[in-house]
Amino acid sequence: MQHVPDYSPIVFITNTAPMSPAVYGGRAKCLQRLIRLDMPVPATVALSFDAVHEIATGAPIDLHQILPHFDENPLLSVRPSSASPDWGGPGAVLNIGLNDLTFKSLKKRLGNDAACRLYLRFINAYAIDVARLDADVFQDMDNPSEADVTSALQTFEDEAEEAFPQDVGRQLSDVITSMARAWEGTTARLLRQAKGAPADAGLGLVIQAMALGVGKGESGSGVIQFASSDTGQPGIHGRYLSQSQGREALDPQAQSLFLTNDKRGPSLQERCPDVFDDLLAHGKLARQRLREEMSIEFTVENGKLAILDAVRISRASRAAVKIAVDLAKDKVIPRQDAILRVDPKALSELLHRQIAPYAKRTVLADGIAASPGAATGRIVFTATDAQAAAARGEAAVLVRRETGPEDIRGMHVAVAVLTERGGITSHAAVIGRGIGLPCVVGAHGLAVNAKKKTLIGRNREILREGDIVTVDGTSGQVLKGEVDTVEAGLDDSVKTLLSWADDVRDIGIRANADTPKDAVTAGRFLADGIGLCRSEHMFFEADRLTLMREVIFAENSDDRAAALERLMPMQRADFTEIFNVMKDRSVCIRLLDPPLHEFLPSDRAGMRNLAAALGLPLSVVTERIETLSEFNPMLGLRGVRLGITFPEIYEMQARAIFEASLDCGSDVKPEIMIPLVSAKREVELVKARIDAIAASVRTEKGRDFEYTLGVMVETPRAALRSDDIAGHADFLSFGTNDLTQMTYGLSRDDAGRFMSPYVQQGVYKEDPFHRLDEEGVGELLSIAAKRGRSARPNIILSLCGEHGGEPEAISFVRTIGFDYVSCSPFRVPVARLAAAQCVLRDQI
Repeated sequence: MQHVPDYSPIVFITNTAPMSPAVYGGRAKCLQRLIRLDMPVPATVALSFDAVHEIATGAPIDLHQILPHFDENPLLSVRPSSASPDWGGPGAVLNIGLNDLTFKSLKKRLGNDAACRLYLRFINAYAIDVARLDADVFQDMDNPSEADVTSALQTFEDEAEEAFPQDVGRQLSDVITSMARAWEGTTARLLRQAKGAPADAGLGLVIQAMALGVGKGESGSGVIQFASSDTGQPGIHGRYLSQSQGREALDPQAQSLFLTNDKRGPSLQERCPDVFDDLLAHGKLARQRLREEMSIEFTVENGKLAILDAVRISRASRAAVKIAVDLAKDKVIPRQDAILRVDPKALSELLHRQIAPYAKRTVLADGIAASPGAATGRIVFTATDAQAAAARGEAAVLVRRETGPEDIRGMHVAVAVLTERGGITSHAAVIGRGIGLPCVVGAHGLAVNAKKKTLIGRNREILREGDIVTVDGTSGQVLKGEVDTVEAGLDDSVKTLLSWADDVRDIGIRANADTPKDAVTAGRFLADGIGLCRSEHMFFEADRLTLMREVIFAENSDDRAAALERLMPMQRADFTEIFNVMKDRSVCIRLLDPPLHEFLPSDRAGMRNLAAALGLPLSVVTERIETLSEFNPMLGLRGVRLGITFPEIYEMQARAIFEASLDCGSDVKPEIMIPLVSAKREVELVKARIDAIAASVRTEKGRDFEYTLGVMVETPRAALRSDDIAGHADFLSFGTNDLTQMTYGLSRDDAGRFMSPYVQQGVYKEDPFHRLDEEGVGELLSIAAKRGRSARPNIILSLCGEHGGEPEAISFVRTIGFDYVSCSPFRVPVARLAAAQCVLRDQI
């Protein structure tokens, strides 16, 4: 039977004391590790999470378990120790125990100036942070006198209506109680929950003997680390400040010393070479034994070094990858640990330009962070204006109430997109992620008036066309003016980490790529293939759009076939280029899906232009557009229904695919996907026509080729009847955007309007378009996988909705036996790493 350690509420930290970060917090456990490494750590006592919680609710503090571990008249510090340093906590309180008696002793030991500075600092800290007195009447001074100390003591007595406490036990009890209650407060709880902490996260406290950092000999405090927090590059970073305490050395206004010899000024290395050498040795040992890059807080008192604390260094995403890879290369940790240490979503930041951490933000609106990255440009309100700006060499931010297919060309040339409406799977969001375009959708408090060409922010500030804004698609903020950004790019460390991940993962990662340019991006991020090529996006170029409109306005099948025959070489050329880019990697092409009205203009001016292009009266064009309009077009004549109603469209596309595959050689084996299927008979009808086209192309060209035919499962009925459908399909690819929409009865473009209160009030755990609903939609996926494989054991299963790049969704579909996921090209690296982490976590 496994021995369970007996954890005391209050424990003196030694080499052998029972100590767990889950009981006492990370800081307490790290201090024990430093003690085990024989580092000069002052005497320290730890209070457990439970002890601190009880103190916050009124329990007395047993000082007899604390004070005997320190000198008779101790000077102490108290610091927070939570489970994660990222969760924050109350600020440290130093110099506890200072009173009139120890003040006299310090004057003899340190000198009058230093003693006055320490005592005044403690009086002020105690008054403001513990007694909660008015901060305005207590002020620190650079060079206080005894008179200033006496004045502060009198001010405390006047404000608190009692004398400043002189007993160290009283001071310590008050500090501990204040910190415990601060942690339990509503504001502190909400702040740490925003950083990912559970609502009931505990706080431990560490009580440590002071190493003063003030004295007649060389004394001071500092922080040192051995890798850059921004880049992860090895190097000595930090500061040291003579005659200081805590983290004062990091104050930008402080006259800090450099750590290493530097031409710009004095350094710790030249002033205290022995201390500097000891710090280097301790840093090297900590990295090796703690298996992490640490930031070490230290104090020097009369030339003697004390290590007060060591924490995992804060790090940007790029630094996190570099540090993990370097630790693995140096054999400090195994490669598997390096893979697990990097948050997959952090890689997304590395693929896009980001707002600089130090940049000042003036927020105009907050919305949904739909596609990461940051860009600055002048506001434009139409795709045409975006194209005109690009032609002039100007950066443009396309602002729309919501985007549609007619905006795609403008999106391709804009530097960012902002929409008033929409959710995480809206048109703007999906296209933005696909082409790596920063995008914020569903911006709260934003009013777009395209007619007046104005944009009203949340503070009623009016912006007009040509005004400069910055879109932060990573945070979902829209910022006024130009804001500093930092460059993106996959460096060697990222590539190395992903190569290790590829060696581990057991599920394929493909990309959604609609154009040859997208295919190049997918190849650059080493996608296993293309899991979703939305063929309709090829029709929105100006020359093709006119032909597509001719197809729509054709009076009969012969006229329709004639127009499609002119379109076919263009589709074939696109497919040929994509096949050539992907070489021997798989390419899955979805046949035409959107309703036909999306190819038609919606405004009067566009209708007049169309009438002129087709040589038709405006009345005929208007009537035809009205005829095609539907009450709910997303559930109307689209997907496979188009292929059955207008079979010439799918026949043309199939021919273009087959001829392109022949042009590219025998290694190409296209996958053709039928969208929005709900019945077996739909598949039978389309399959018969596609097989007939394949036979015709083989006869005409005198050459054979291979292809597979599958179904995009986007309706609940198709999921439930997957055993019927599987008999006629080589693969089932689950489009969870529409499947979620139909399962919930939610419009993915409108759900953003009410999703926040739904999540806040616990109706949904998370936006189901952002996080795969494993209980509802996930059950449909599980049922479909089981039934599909019961009918056809070797059928290929995949996920190709926007959830395909979510680590949680990858983990889920992997457990139910899916073969691959497909996501936007810029999310491929995220998915590759997440897939590897799934495997490694199963092995733990």
